Amino acid sequence: MTPRPAEISVVIPTRNRRALLATTLRGVLQQRDVEFEVIVVDEASTDDTPSFLAALDDRRLRTVRHDMPKGVAAARNRGGIEARGEWIAFLDDDDLWAPDKLAAQLQAAESVGRDWAYSGAVNIIDNCKIVHGSPPLSPDDVVAALPRYDAIPGGGSNVLVRRTTWRRAGFFDTRLRNTEDWEMWIRLSKLGRPACVSRPLVARRLHRSNSSQDIVEIVRGAKLIESIHGSKADWGQLHLWMAESCQRNRQHRAALAQYLRAAAYGQWRPVVAEFKAIARRRLLPASRAEDQRAVPEDSWRAEASTWLRAFQT
Repeated sequence: MTPRPAEISVVIPTRNRRALLATTLRGVLQQRDVEFEVIVVDEASTDDTPSFLAALDDRRLRTVRHDMPKGVAAARNRGGIEARGEWIAFLDDDDLWAPDKLAAQLQAAESVGRDWAYSGAVNIIDNCKIVHGSPPLSPDDVVAALPRYDAIPGGGSNVLVRRTTWRRAGFFDTRLRNTEDWEMWIRLSKLGRPACVSRPLVARRLHRSNSSQDIVEIVRGAKLIESIHGSKADWGQLHLWMAESCQRNRQHRAALAQYLRAAAYGQWRPVVAEFKAIARRRLLPASRAEDQRAVPEDSWRAEASTWLRAFQT
């Protein structure tokens, strides 16, 4: 039987993250109710990633390789060029998807005649413990916010876009190393509003090798985006986000500096709230302090917890 053509091409850049990639691929290959292909762009991995990929026996999966690492933007562009599907979904090699992520976003986009779509997301740490997650902004609010900060949750692992629309917007800007997704969403927003699935269908894994830990590059990228689009970034929001990244990585002095910058740009309320939370954790026994980092369960996080169980060890 001739395989049905792919509706969606999933593009995954990777470099030397075989263990993370294996879990990510498991979530992708279990997508249901949609025809798809997976294109892994191997950025000259020197670990056992090439042999791992070669051993996978799945007709939906193919690999292209760069002999020298070119960066995540170039890798996404290469995957987009190779794509055969009508739609493209981008995914980082360390993030996870709900099993109906692609089908839900495709249905949402087609039902309202939109050319790109996003969903909600949660942030997770070891063994899929949820540490943050809330419903996303509406499409109108996302379009309004994108020139100021990245209002699409889940980083580069969220958006589904029609391939012809992505081509119209232009390739990812290779000058950007960890804000290239934000800049791309700005360009897509100028072509039309997205569709939204207000469910937690993406899980962003937080760990010490996240590209979001590179504060210098985030600042450089945000300034370049301001220059490209003639916009003004919300530096209070950006410094608050960078502070939280430093805090997760236990870079406490760097986090304090970023919190103070965020407060100087007007984000003093969340800064004060975070300082109070830190003080409470310092006063609690270590075991209880660890428990306090987990967010309380609600219907939003409960749905994410349900599908994340498949990834727990």
